Amino acid sequence: MKDSENMQKQYIVTLLVTLIALIIIVVYSFNSFYSNTTKDTIALGESCLAQEVGQLNAYLSKGKDVMQVTAITVEYMMREKMSSDEILNFLKNEAERYKVSIDANFTGIYGFINGKYLDGIGWVPEEDYVPQERVWYTDAIKAGGKPTIISPYLDAQTNSIMISISQMLYDMKSVISLDIEMNEIQKITENIHLNNHGYGFVCDKNGLVIAHSDIDEKGKNYIENEEMSEILERVYEGRRNNFEIDIAGENFTIFSDVVMDDWYVVMVVNNRELYDDLHHIFIRNVVICLIIFVAIVIFCTLSLRRVHKYMREIEENRKKINNLNETIMKILARTIDAKDKYTKGHSVRVAEYSREIAAKMGKNKKEQKEIYNVAMMHDIGKIGIPDSIINKQGKLTDEEYDLIKLHTLTGYHILKDISENKMIAIGAKFHHERYDGKGYPNGLKGENIPLIARIIGVADAYDAMASSRSYRSALPQDTVRSEIEKGKGTQFDPNIADIILEMIDNDKEYNMKQSSELNKTILVVDDDPITISLVKNIFKSEPMYTLIAAEKGEDALKIIDENKIDLIFLNIEMPDISGFEILKIIKGKYDIPVVFLTGYKNVEMLQEVTELDVEDYLTKPFLPAALLEIANSVLDD
Repeated sequence: MKDSENMQKQYIVTLLVTLIALIIIVVYSFNSFYSNTTKDTIALGESCLAQEVGQLNAYLSKGKDVMQVTAITVEYMMREKMSSDEILNFLKNEAERYKVSIDANFTGIYGFINGKYLDGIGWVPEEDYVPQERVWYTDAIKAGGKPTIISPYLDAQTNSIMISISQMLYDMKSVISLDIEMNEIQKITENIHLNNHGYGFVCDKNGLVIAHSDIDEKGKNYIENEEMSEILERVYEGRRNNFEIDIAGENFTIFSDVVMDDWYVVMVVNNRELYDDLHHIFIRNVVICLIIFVAIVIFCTLSLRRVHKYMREIEENRKKINNLNETIMKILARTIDAKDKYTKGHSVRVAEYSREIAAKMGKNKKEQKEIYNVAMMHDIGKIGIPDSIINKQGKLTDEEYDLIKLHTLTGYHILKDISENKMIAIGAKFHHERYDGKGYPNGLKGENIPLIARIIGVADAYDAMASSRSYRSALPQDTVRSEIEKGKGTQFDPNIADIILEMIDNDKEYNMKQSSELNKTILVVDDDPITISLVKNIFKSEPMYTLIAAEKGEDALKIIDENKIDLIFLNIEMPDISGFEILKIIKGKYDIPVVFLTGYKNVEMLQEVTELDVEDYLTKPFLPAALLEIANSVLDD
């Protein structure tokens, strides 16, 4: 708040200083008729230039519009898997239509599409022509899908100066480009003048003269001209501005503007031709204006730096707080889900489904984020339920089911003191209420159930069916859809149910489900048969895990090549290849988590192990529970 007040004060002071400076300029102008005349001349020059700039913008915009329309059609043909010949025929037709119906200067349409160069006017490139190395292609890729104007070049087909407008297509590899002759641009440029005084030219960011009132100047590079380079330096610095400059001992006024953020339009007028008698008055006024302008710039620069500093500090603090909050939320969600080894990621998935439902309901980004956070915490009350009940594979008794129901109340009382977002506790308490009033804990009915709870209730039920359990795999998508349909108006709010049904129908590949497989394959590599036997016994009671054993490093590497391995327990002291060498080979070819088993307990060995790319290490003899905990934690990650 304090920083915000300081920024506001600084902003007000800046406005006051600017206002005072403008008042000084206006007062002085009213005291001088000649000053007004100069001002009018400048305004007239800007107006003349603006008209020509408008024509150039309109002409180039027409080219961009044509390019975008054509790109949309080509993208449609690409998505419809149309052949290169069909696309080429389309480009040929478009090229002819452009010249006849749109603009005769639009001389051709071509592109690199689906890995092939296609030319709408039938030009066949040389064998060493590589489209991906051409500026029309590389600039379009850099522009990231927006139409971009390519600097003028000598066209290999027509041997004339051209410009191109190129655009990258949706696959981020294909590019389409439109060639435009410079005739119309040259014609517009020839009309740049102030009451028949001065001349104009158009140049790019590199100083190349694209068009000029004097056609003989076209194609020159003004960066290489000492006098003109000084003008361009000022033009590039100010973009849209006007200023005075001495050229060959004479004073000129320069007007400049930009076209499509790619080109600069410049009008050069000899001051002697415009107002030779007002020269001294003009210089005096300019000096005063420059002094005021410099003062404003200096003050605004200092103010802007302070504003930026405050903004950076506020933004950094906000990001830190948001990151901390999100980290805590994720840790809590993982803590909740860790109690049930069969529903990894449940809280995150429910949060994502809830956010998507909220988006389809028209909620704004802030509301979607709040709903996501509430859904992330909906099962926090399960912390208070014994693991033996949560992970029970058989049917729950009535007493056990009643205990499960208590997680809604437990969650509410854990979260109710979060004053910044009261809905977090509400979502945890009421997400098991039913639309027909037969839910728990309060038996609320219909819209008496808070909206956030109705959203989470649908998302929670969906994920329960689309996730694996100890006694079954994730249900087929059509089964899940059928169950949601049956629950409309009874278990679920019908409007929210319709939204998730729409999401199901749009999910053709059934991606909205528990993506990770519960069944994992673990490889234990140890030359000690007793250790292998011990590990097998430890995992015997874990049906989700399949154990493969190898007593030699070479055998282990062969098993890894032939099987999908999810986790490796690796002994460091192997007879044929050391565990360190095996680890190096594994990490060079695969992304498989490795846990070291070692009998060494000296500090040097432990230090060496901690510096390697391993998930953990365990010293022998080890507790069975410790081995299981490491396996569960690593595979959860």
